[in-house]
Amino acid sequence: MFIGEYKHSLDEKGRVIVPAKYREKLGDNFILTKGLDGCLFIYPLSEWMLFEQKLKQLPLTNTQARKFVRFFLSGAIECNSDKQGRILIPNNLRVYSEIEKDIVFIGMSTRIEIWSIDKWDNYNEEEFNAETIAEQMEELGI
Repeated sequence: MFIGEYKHSLDEKGRVIVPAKYREKLGDNFILTKGLDGCLFIYPLSEWMLFEQKLKQLPLTNTQARKFVRFFLSGAIECNSDKQGRILIPNNLRVYSEIEKDIVFIGMSTRIEIWSIDKWDNYNEEEFNAETIAEQMEELGI
């Protein structure tokens, strides 16, 4: 399970050190792709395969389903970290997520999110209201 928040910075080549606590759970190979809300997602291969199976079950005839599948698969790349624990975030994913230098890794149970520090701070200041969300989760039985 991935939990916690870790801040890091990209180097001049677009590489970043993946937090050690995450690396051991990710394994040797994992998937990096576009995520929702303007962040990036990292999936261990086992979780990615489960997610990919769900994507495969979406109806090909549904326009929104095709867009959803394209969104995740077109940006996906298989990654592994180097000896220093770094991964390269490709330029297209840095542009999508507006990552320039400072980033934050967020543990989200079965996946990791990578956010531009500015976007993450903005999300927490303007978009996230724990009390309002808690009320909505109560309606879902949480």
